[in-house]
Amino acid sequence: MSIVVTGATGHLGRHVVTQLLEKVPAEQITAVVRDEAKAADLAARGVTVAVADYNSPETFDGLFATGDKVLLISGNEFDKGRPQQHKVVIDAAAAAGVALLAYTSAPGGLTASLVDDHRATEELLLASGLPHTLLRNGWYHENYTENLAPVLEHGAVVAAAGDGRVSSASRADYAAAAVAVLTGEGHENRTYELGGDTAWSFAEYAAEIARQSGREIAYNPVSGETLQSILTGTGMPEVLAALFAGVDASIAGGELVVDTGDLSRLAGRPTTPISEAVADALK
Repeated sequence: MSIVVTGATGHLGRHVVTQLLEKVPAEQITAVVRDEAKAADLAARGVTVAVADYNSPETFDGLFATGDKVLLISGNEFDKGRPQQHKVVIDAAAAAGVALLAYTSAPGGLTASLVDDHRATEELLLASGLPHTLLRNGWYHENYTENLAPVLEHGAVVAAAGDGRVSSASRADYAAAAVAVLTGEGHENRTYELGGDTAWSFAEYAAEIARQSGREIAYNPVSGETLQSILTGTGMPEVLAALFAGVDASIAGGELVVDTGDLSRLAGRPTTPISEAVADALK
């Protein structure tokens, strides 16, 4: 029996594999990647590396075995029909008779277009009959803290979220939840709504950056249309800019406040506060 992680060299996947190595022997872990060279460090630690691509179904032939536990990390190619990409993995897992397939989805209360691919994937997973776990991940700290340069340059946090609040957490937090499911028992056919312990507003986020950086940072709320224009002006594809503007609208409506406590319970510890993520980014 192996624990198989798709997208293993991505931002979330690498956290998952690293944390798995603290829990189980390396030979029990399979990292599925598109570029084998990017997984050289994992292979050096004894992890099995398998090369496969969501866009090439044949690359998943024989990849899974009966009894495996699989983490399907959602793809990031928003223009390539992600549900069909995910179906490639689901079909291969069903054919092999894996013990569990966990999928990184999106919060149940979210209505932004971002969730459409996730809900379609959830339907495919339910229809497959596989024992499954839905990890409905909330927003990541890093969606914001990895892009502090323009905030510091212009002295402003710009968002179309009004006074809405966000229950974000770090990628490492969400990875810890996934590891708990992959290494634990009793998670079959369960849905977990995952978010950080403490929700924050963009005004509070701007104030935290100001406090830690010693600079004047303001929150500049804008309309969704203005945000899209700003994002496309930086070279972001229109489809992605519209997606982020839609998420901000959902934040304004309170849809990214996730207060179930599922994430800290699965991780076995409190979630990482936004202040810590800001400190790490400023370093």
